[in-house]
Order: sequence, then C-alpha cells, then structure tokens
Amino acid sequence: MSENDDPTEFDDAVDPEALEGEPETEWVGENEWGDEDEEDVAVVEEEVPNFIDNGDGTISDTISSLMWKKDDSYKEHSYGITWFEAHDYCEMLNDKKFAGYDDWRLPSGEEAKSLFSFTQSNLDKDEAEIHISDLFEPSGGHNTWTYEEKPDYQQYAQKFSYVTGNDMWEHKDNEYSHCRVTRDVVQEEWEPEWRKDSKTFER
Repeated sequence: MSENDDPTEFDDAVDPEALEGEPETEWVGENEWGDEDEEDVAVVEEEVPNFIDNGDGTISDTISSLMWKKDDSYKEHSYGITWFEAHDYCEMLNDKKFAGYDDWRLPSGEEAKSLFSFTQSNLDKDEAEIHISDLFEPSGGHNTWTYEEKPDYQQYAQKFSYVTGNDMWEHKDNEYSHCRVTRDVVQEEWEPEWRKDSKTFER
C-alpha cells in the first residue's frame, strides 16, 4: 500500500455490499450446545445378575458361570464361624457331594461381590435387609468369608458385607462371620446342531 492510498478503502477485488449480504458462519452442532435437559440424559441401570433356581438347593448365575448353595453356613448351623471353619464347611459339603458336586469352595472377593446389588432385597437372620436375590433362602448371615488372605498379614482374610456392599479384612479367628459357598460351572464347548447330528451316523 502506497502513502497516497486511503487505508479505509476496500480492495477493488472485494465488493463491500457482497460482504454485507454474506450469511453468518454457522458452527456444526451449535444449536446443541448449552445445558442438557435431565430428561434427555440416558439413565444407566445397574446390571442385575441373572439367577436361576436349579431346584436342588443351588442357584446358578448365568452371567458369571458360578453355582451357589441356596443357603449359607448360618442358615444350616445357626451360629457364626471362623475362616478356618468356613473351609471345613466346604470340605463337609464336598465329602457328602452336596447337590452331586464335590468342588464347593469359598468365593473370591469379586465373586462374593457379584451377588450384591442394591436392586435386590432379601432378609438376614435378624430380619434386616441384605442386597442379594430373593431366590436365596432368607434368614441367613449378612456377610461371607472369601478365600483371599491379606498380603503380609496372613492372620487376616477378606470378608464381604451384603448390607453395605463393602469388603473388609477380618481376623481369621472372628466367630461372628458366615460363608456362602460356590463352585465353577464348566461350560461344554459349543458346536452347531448339524455337527451333533452328524455324530449319530454310523460308519
């Protein structure tokens, strides 16, 4: 631009009137900006395990592929047990092959937690609410021992509460605890029906 040029004048290549009629820039999705209505927000529902009563004193969880005894140690004995007695309880069930199985055991912390859901309701021995499926027998204990031991402190084991949904480390000699026992359900390898039918042919 030279000294004699008026800086307020537009370049000859640009038509000022054309600029005035030019529409404003629209940003994609600008109408969606701002506060969202609460009713438009999807509510994520808590996943509830799919329990099945097998009719033989056991409950199957089809999501985690676990089978549980329908009642717990308190329901059967009417007193609390230590962590060591909980293992003895499992061995007793295995010796008599409860429901036809001899691989009953204490659950892990995560397995014990898989029974818990605030959408489920049952009653413990004191008629207090616990959050497990009502398919399980009522009037049992409100917690369960797990097989998990505290690292570097072997005198403690993990216990899970079905009242609060919390786990805790408890001394193994604590006599005010209970246990729910479980076992793994071995799934047969899936194969199509036509392959099963083909095996019936004699060669």
